[in-house]
Amino acid sequence: MFEVFKGTEALAGGLSRGTLRWNYSALFPDVYLPKDAPTTLRANSVGAWLWSRRNGVIAGRAAAALHGARWIDATTPIELIWRNGRPPAGIIVRNERIDADELVDIDGMLVTSPARTALDLGRHLPRDLAVRHLDSLSRATGVQARDVRGLIERYRRARGLRRAALALELMDPGGESPRETWLRLLLIDAGLPRPRTQIRVSDGFNNAFVDMGYDEPKIGLDYEGRHHSTDRAQYVHDIGRAELLHSQGWLTLQVVAEHSRRFILHRLSEAFARRGQPLRLRTGL
Repeated sequence: MFEVFKGTEALAGGLSRGTLRWNYSALFPDVYLPKDAPTTLRANSVGAWLWSRRNGVIAGRAAAALHGARWIDATTPIELIWRNGRPPAGIIVRNERIDADELVDIDGMLVTSPARTALDLGRHLPRDLAVRHLDSLSRATGVQARDVRGLIERYRRARGLRRAALALELMDPGGESPRETWLRLLLIDAGLPRPRTQIRVSDGFNNAFVDMGYDEPKIGLDYEGRHHSTDRAQYVHDIGRAELLHSQGWLTLQVVAEHSRRFILHRLSEAFARRGQPLRLRTGL
């Protein structure tokens, strides 16, 4: 079923020690994969589960990835809910309570449910990183903050619940990339109202979507990745999109990686001033 396997089981099944040594690489103790196979987050997740004798529950970012969340690096340590005090490098073991309704089966492995995964991301990661992964998890699974509130009450004495509650309230499935999440949090931290994401703008014939913005003043922000300047088809599409937004009275600001926080907020302040709505932003960003 998997390219990853337990060495002792393979030897018991007839694989020679020489073949195991020469054709396979150790991923974790007694866990192997073919030497020419790429080391992926999924392979690491399967390997960690096998290392736990198939008893551990895959949690955290590895669980989020198994649920379809994106933007999780292949080198991310695999978190397991299990009882073992000496995990190898690349595995984090958390001896925590987990109830049956917080478990799902993915390819025969026990994985935390989307709601429990969201709670753990919020508890164990710094806010911005947690929200980045929560956005993608919510987009992939539909999990929302209200789905996690029962777990917060269930584990009301657990560590990190206040941090988790804050991150969960900031979760938004409209965050389509880590940089969009970063931009949205920048606006919130500067004291602006929470922007609406993936705003649909239509002229009755064509539609355009703004990454985030504010409906009443019709001010939007788009985070432009590098492909917007190198992809000809994307470039042509962007021209038509800009014309549609302009025709519907929208003022949109393009943000790229090179723009500083100060520059972004300055441009946004100018945009609101042009709408007759001067901003009072928090300083220190």
